[in-house]
Amino acid sequence: MMNRRRPSLFPLLWLTCSLSVGGYFAFAAVQGDHGIFRRIQIEAETTALRADLVRLEAERAALENRTRRLSDDFLDLDLLDEQARQRLGLMRPEELVLR
Repeated sequence: MMNRRRPSLFPLLWLTCSLSVGGYFAFAAVQGDHGIFRRIQIEAETTALRADLVRLEAERAALENRTRRLSDDFLDLDLLDEQARQRLGLMRPEELVLR
C-alpha cells in the first residue's frame, strides 16, 4: 500500500495571508491618511497658504501705511484729498468733470 501524503494547505494559506497583509500596508503607504499622496496634497496646500500669507502681509502693510498717513500725527493732505474725492464725490470749484 502506497502511503500518499496530501499536500498541506498551510504554505498556501501562509502565502495568501502574507500577500494580503503586505498589500494592505503598501496600499496604506500610498493612499492612506498619512500616505504619499496625502503628503503631496499637504505640501501643495502649504505652498498655496504661504503664497496667501505673503499676499496678505503685503496688503496689511499697505493698509497700515494708508492708516498712518491719515492719522493725526502724520496727515497726508494728498491722500486726504484723494479719499474725499473718491468716497464723497467732492471736487474743487475750478475743476470740470467729464463723464
